[in-house]
Amino acid sequence: MLDHSQPTILQIKHQGLLMLFRVIATISLSLTLLLSGCATRTNMAFEDDSDTVSKENKPIFLMTATLRNTYRTSFQPKLLVVNVERSEVKGRADRINFTMDDKAKNESDSPTEGSSYLLRMELEQGDYVIRGLTSLGRTFPINGLYFAPLHSKLKSSVPGVFYLGHVEATIRERKENEFKAGPSIPLIDQAIAGASGGTFDIEISDQWEKDESKFKTKFPALVAVDVQKVILPPFDKAQAQKWWEAN
Repeated sequence: MLDHSQPTILQIKHQGLLMLFRVIATISLSLTLLLSGCATRTNMAFEDDSDTVSKENKPIFLMTATLRNTYRTSFQPKLLVVNVERSEVKGRADRINFTMDDKAKNESDSPTEGSSYLLRMELEQGDYVIRGLTSLGRTFPINGLYFAPLHSKLKSSVPGVFYLGHVEATIRERKENEFKAGPSIPLIDQAIAGASGGTFDIEISDQWEKDESKFKTKFPALVAVDVQKVILPPFDKAQAQKWWEAN
């Protein structure tokens, strides 16, 4: 006799296909945000050790970021892109996605330590907004997509290297109508990963005393450079909430 308490081969295959489709859907969503026609994919400065800093360079902005998830600790966010926009967006070229490279990453699955990044953004002269940080948390077969809002205004004017500060972005459980840590869809995946049920606590601070050695050890071009501090203003939660409700 058949044991109906045990799943059949057909059921197992069906469950496997559902898991596969779920993974593909979430990865496709993240890749769409990362590589779609609505933004320009851009490498960060100093990817090549032979790169140098000169008066002919565009202004370069340094920043560090640490991301962690204390709400759903199995899903630690790994940074995909820094989302930057010109103050007036007219097309794809005005939206810039700075992608992560191996030199930027110091990643961990620890909700205490989090994952940290050395960010180097080279920008033409003009007015910009650092819109936020897009990241992905993954525990098979679930993938969670997150967005840590910053909405920090930035002016790129004269050549040089400038330090913007350190961003600490921590996912915690969301209360009432606080902005979500990520999109709501796909519903199940985003809920399990803590993206729709979580929010970000964000702090911006001057950590140059610690960050200087990290940058100059990792990037030879910065060793003899006089880096100027232009620390971003404190995170404006009310502005982030207003933007989230409108979008």
